[in-house]
Amino acid sequence: MYYPQTPPYFLLVAGLFIAITSGLAFSAVLKGAGSEWSAKRSTRSIAKLQGLDIQLPFIGICLGSCVFLASGMCIFGFTPKIAYLMAAPLTLLSAGLVWYQLKNTLAIFESGNPRAFELDI
Repeated sequence: MYYPQTPPYFLLVAGLFIAITSGLAFSAVLKGAGSEWSAKRSTRSIAKLQGLDIQLPFIGICLGSCVFLASGMCIFGFTPKIAYLMAAPLTLLSAGLVWYQLKNTLAIFESGNPRAFELDI
């Protein structure tokens, strides 16, 4: 007789918690670097964002999101192997696109043209 696995509700909540707390840290680092840059107009504060200060929270967001997505798929009946095989590429692709956009935004920010961020509505 086949008995399905117990859904990983704990992993769902843990992944969401990891992603949210890492996102708050990511936001704090970005806001701090932005305010430091606006006060000093130094490119060193923007270059500092390319290091571990910003990468560690970003990796935390990615890992938490992957665990959350995979756990959600497991709750709906997918095996853990298939769930992680689907969640990992989705998370990596999304993370790569967000990181690429962040790099472009920081390059514009570093060029000293803050008007590039203004939106005409």
